[in-house]
This record gives sequence, structure tokens and C-alpha cells, in this order.
Amino acid sequence: MIGLVTQYGLALIFANVLLQQMGLPIPVVPTLIVAGALAADGKFSAWEIFAVAFAACAVSDGIWYTAGRVYGRRVMKLLCRISLSPDSCVQKSEAQFRRWGGLSLVVAKFVPGLSMITPSLAGTTRRSFWSFAVLDGMGAAIWAGVAIGTGMLFHHEIGRLIGRAQELGVIAFAAIGLLLAGYIAIKWRETTSLAQPVAHGAHYRR
Repeated sequence: MIGLVTQYGLALIFANVLLQQMGLPIPVVPTLIVAGALAADGKFSAWEIFAVAFAACAVSDGIWYTAGRVYGRRVMKLLCRISLSPDSCVQKSEAQFRRWGGLSLVVAKFVPGLSMITPSLAGTTRRSFWSFAVLDGMGAAIWAGVAIGTGMLFHHEIGRLIGRAQELGVIAFAAIGLLLAGYIAIKWRETTSLAQPVAHGAHYRR
């Protein structure tokens, strides 16, 4: 990971954050933590890392907000289908959004499955763009700052941990890959099992 971040730099960080925030089930916090550790060692500017992570969040969240505003609940149904967190589907997400109000935009990035759903909900519920931009930007700034700051604070420990993983070589990366694949498979199965009763219920009503 250090090699990838060092080689591709800010472009990799931007792409990683953007794709994850758009809905791809790929890890992004480890990338920001490693980037923060490299910044502490003087290999990157922490402010540049923060800027590209924040910009990627702004782009993805702006797209989902616009989609929710234009297409309404149809976007929420689509997100419910592709989300790896079935508990964050339409009804529960809407209830949380209405209960928490603007605070949900601030904390969404720390709650798995909500980071791409909440901006769409803001658009669907017709929250003003400027209110959305301020609150969502605050949440993105805190989220990115915490991840990067963690990497900077514990950069010595992170370096030793990654060094140990590199010593284990293929075994370590294969184990990580299997764990991630297993997690995605379980969550995807939960999503499909949740969607089936909804589809059958709709068929029954027709």
C-alpha cells in the first residue's frame, strides 16, 4: 500500500475516495491513514491529502444529491439494491434522516452504508443546496481529518505493522483479500434476501 500511495500519490487517493463514496465496496480509510503516515514522514503534504480527499467527497456527494433531487425515491431504491448494508435501506435511512436532521449529513461518513445514501436523501427531501453543502462538507472534513490525523499520530506503529505484513508477503495479502471477499459476499447475500420479500410483496399487490 505504501508503494502504491508513493507511486501514484494524490491521484490514487482521489480515485480511491471517489469510487468508495460512489458506492464501490473498496476500503478507503486505510489509504488515508497510510497517506497520513507518509505525510508525517515528510513524503506528502497533509493539506494536499486532505484537499484531494475532500474534493472527491464533494464530487461524489454532489452527484448523489443531484440524483436524489431529480429522480427522488427511485435513486433510493437503486441504492438499496447495490448497498452492502441492507439495514441502511430506504425506510430506515429516511427515518434516521428525519430524526437526526442536518446532523445525519455530518456523521454519515462514519456510519457504514450511509455515506452515499444520505446525500441522495438530502436531495429527495428537497433540502436546500447550500444547507446540504455546508453540513456535508463539515462531515467530509471531519472524516478525512480524523483518518489522516490518525495516520500522522501513529505513523511509527503503522510503519511497523505494514513492515510486518510485507514480511509475511503473499499469505498476509491473501488473508486480507479473503476476509474482504467474505464480508462482501455475506453483505450481498443479505441485500438480495432483503430485496426478495419486497419484490414478492409488490407482485402480490399487483
